[in-house]
Amino acid sequence: MLPPVFQDLLDRPLHGWAGESKAAGNRIIGTTCSYIPRPLVSVKGLTPVRLRAPGVAGTPMADTYLSSVLCPYTRSLLELALDGSLDVLDGWVFTASCDHLRRLCDNLEYLVNPPFVHMLDLPHKTGDEALAWYVEELEGLAGALAARFGVDTSRPALAAAIREQNEYLARVRRIGDLRRREYPPISGTDFHRILVAGETAPRDRLAGPLRELGETLERAEGIRDFRARVLVVGSQLDDPGYIRLLESMGALVVADRFCLGSIPGLEPIPEQGDPLQALAAHTLRKTACPRMMEAFPQRVRTILDAAGSHRVDGVVLEVMKFCDVWGVEASPLAAALREAGLPVLRLEREYALSGEGQVRTRVQAFLESMGR
Repeated sequence: MLPPVFQDLLDRPLHGWAGESKAAGNRIIGTTCSYIPRPLVSVKGLTPVRLRAPGVAGTPMADTYLSSVLCPYTRSLLELALDGSLDVLDGWVFTASCDHLRRLCDNLEYLVNPPFVHMLDLPHKTGDEALAWYVEELEGLAGALAARFGVDTSRPALAAAIREQNEYLARVRRIGDLRRREYPPISGTDFHRILVAGETAPRDRLAGPLRELGETLERAEGIRDFRARVLVVGSQLDDPGYIRLLESMGALVVADRFCLGSIPGLEPIPEQGDPLQALAAHTLRKTACPRMMEAFPQRVRTILDAAGSHRVDGVVLEVMKFCDVWGVEASPLAAALREAGLPVLRLEREYALSGEGQVRTRVQAFLESMGR
């Protein structure tokens, strides 16, 4: 049922559309974190791509420069950069969200020297002073993009980009809301494919397929062959194969709260007031990354609210190996969710899908422990 385009886009780090967009005169900007507001890097003349590393079997070159105990996502991206797979990029934008991404940026500049690299400094809090700080950071990025690529990053241009973003998010939310049904008409795997495709491709190419898919799903018969409804929570997850693995055991993923996930990634950006202020506030306060230590109660509440509204039976807490921020978050989060009455399965994983047999065994045991 899912249009082939959503699968085709995910088979390689950069789809052919990136080259077509560049041939049309646009600049391709690679991003690595949800704290980079997409509208700012998608003004007219720029095409943002959330960087992924599908198909990377190993990181021998990257391991020469990055420690083997750094997260495999950063090492995989450096591997692609070193072998030339990302040469089509005209620039990279980073945030100082974790030391691993900072080390990736340092090595990228030293070894590859891309034509444009910008690092957004990022506060660890979300109060008014932090917001003022982040507004200045985004102003600096807007100025750097305008100076380097000659694009319009004025307030009216940002307001237009925000409207386009909200229109796209509304289409995806329409489909995502169907997962609340007793028998959802779309699997978690297919919905994740949509989310990841929207981060890696020009979104105007996806508008038609999304509209048609939404209309089809409204009338579709729901999925009945599952054992439990689950919510997946955790770190950077851009491979729908991982969700497919969970669902192959009967754990239907009806909600997701991770990087590139729908909670809170599909919330609209306010269109009133100063657009840069709106971008900064929305990005800083809605991303809900564990690096914001003071917001732990808010993150727990968000997960519990999602669990209730989607009627989940349990939570799968996935943590990418060597991820510092989620490594610290996982234990207190699992304890808080269990205290609230939610069964929790904690899984550590590599960036690339591996150890499928072990995952299947643990998911099977988890479902049986819930009487499913």
